[in-house]
Amino acid sequence: MPPKRKLLHTAPPRGSDAAAAICAVIRRIPKGWVATYGQVAAMAGLPRRARLVGRVLQELGPATDIPWHRVVNAKGEVSYSPSRNGGDALQQRLLEQEGVEFDDANRFSLKRFRWPE
Repeated sequence: MPPKRKLLHTAPPRGSDAAAAICAVIRRIPKGWVATYGQVAAMAGLPRRARLVGRVLQELGPATDIPWHRVVNAKGEVSYSPSRNGGDALQQRLLEQEGVEFDDANRFSLKRFRWPE
């Protein structure tokens, strides 16, 4: 039997430099554009830490001024999950209001809408 692996905590503590860097990148994403979790991580100086971006976004409060809805997965989709309590449908509506066009399968063109930064 292989040895147990120690679990790593991927969520930074509130107020950490990593969370601040991630939020700073997300604030720069213009209306009508999206960035992937991995893209945000790389731009924040945290390459290969896409899951960390997701964890930071989970910690945001409902009254945040950070445009969390502009961060999407690398498939060109909103990440759907029952644990988001309807946040995924809200994310799609917010993106549509900004001009991001979804097809019948609820996907959009990353080639067209991905932030070129």
